[in-house]
Amino acid sequence: MKKTLDVRTTTLLLIMLAAGLYRMVNAAGIMSPLMNFTPIGAIALFGGHYFSSKWKALAAPIGVLMVSDLFLNYFFYLHTWTLFYDGFLWTYGSFALIVVIGRAMTTVRAGSVALSGAAAALAHWIITDLGVWLAHGTDITTGVPYTYDLNGLVKCYVLALPYLRNMAVGNFVFGALLFGTFEWLQRAHPAMRQEAVRAEGAAA
Repeated sequence: MKKTLDVRTTTLLLIMLAAGLYRMVNAAGIMSPLMNFTPIGAIALFGGHYFSSKWKALAAPIGVLMVSDLFLNYFFYLHTWTLFYDGFLWTYGSFALIVVIGRAMTTVRAGSVALSGAAAALAHWIITDLGVWLAHGTDITTGVPYTYDLNGLVKCYVLALPYLRNMAVGNFVFGALLFGTFEWLQRAHPAMRQEAVRAEGAAA
């Protein structure tokens, strides 16, 4: 059982880490940067769906996010090994919710992956931009902090719509790559299927 389980878990982690590298590539300018066009949402959905253990489903994608955040903050943004940046809790809370959305997926089909990707983008937009507004974030068009009223909240969400769009596209693109790759691997190597892991565990 141990060998089969390790192969499946290791493969899942390698796929997630490979997708996570795109964040560094994009930030380095090797590819044309698209703000918030990121694999992180798809990684959270992917981990949430395929890991049977709840703690692994949460720890694996959050771990990838943390590691990539550390490198990005050091090499590109803050130039120091920083994890607890402004809005940290709101960002990580949104990704924890995306993991839950991934766990709620019952089948892996184009429609279910796309619907989950859209729900994940909406969840991230609602949660993180609420955090921006509550932290008295700055209007990027004027440099003036958002007002603590309905107008300020609405403006915060409206100005973040391009980020919502890019994240949704990222969820669709990377979701198709991640889910498609692992579904193909499971068909090519039946021992990697969750049912095979459980059956071998029962026999042991």
